[in-house]
Amino acid sequence: MVLTDTSDSEDPMPHQPIILLRGLSREQAHWGDFLGLLQRAVANPVLALDLPGTGQALAETAPANLTYTVSQLRARLGEEHQRPLHLLAMSLGAMVAIEWATQYPAEVASLLLINGSAANLTPFYQRLKWQSYPLVAQALFASALKREQLILQLTANNPRLRHEQLAHWQHIAMERPVRKLDVLRQLLAASRFCLPAKPACPVLLVASRHDRLVDWHASQRIAELWQVPLLLHGTAGHDLALDDPKWLTLQAKHFYQPHG
Repeated sequence: MVLTDTSDSEDPMPHQPIILLRGLSREQAHWGDFLGLLQRAVANPVLALDLPGTGQALAETAPANLTYTVSQLRARLGEEHQRPLHLLAMSLGAMVAIEWATQYPAEVASLLLINGSAANLTPFYQRLKWQSYPLVAQALFASALKREQLILQLTANNPRLRHEQLAHWQHIAMERPVRKLDVLRQLLAASRFCLPAKPACPVLLVASRHDRLVDWHASQRIAELWQVPLLLHGTAGHDLALDDPKWLTLQAKHFYQPHG
């Protein structure tokens, strides 16, 4: 089911915090312009939360099981933030968000999931496109600076943005280097993730038709099973927040404040 409009909600969602979760080996600094755009577009507080082993959580060990990932995120978030939370998450982060909503349904007000996938719905060669295997293998064993170049090459389709972001992403990698063992644990956790029953909260799926890392049909299968809307971007790559942050912000604004 592919929809292009989610404005049929009767009431705007309450102004609980929107928590942003990034993907494999990425941290909150990789959200780029999208974070600020979203903060200005919605009335909700917006908070980017790093997965264990990345960014501000670099000292934590990345679990090989998403159940433990959720536990670590909840412990770090603490009680000062109002529940339930809106979770906006990309790739591996989308799997974590689904796990959070499954384990603690009362804590999750909505899910906005970008370029996600699940092992029980999509074969491994679509969850990680076989065409990307050589670059993925190179990235795993490359130097930090070369790895960021390869990741941008895999995940961003806009050559100008790749060029503009490279130095910034390389700086992040040098300042807060993610351990290879933590990346492997994240990959193992992602490989084990199977889609559960649909959570009771509102759900919006977003995917990139020209994602060169994960086949967009992985999101389509989730949408069909859960019977939820799927919005497709026509040109962006896997890192939709980088390739077209304004478009993604607009979709998020319509989702959180349909009559705003």
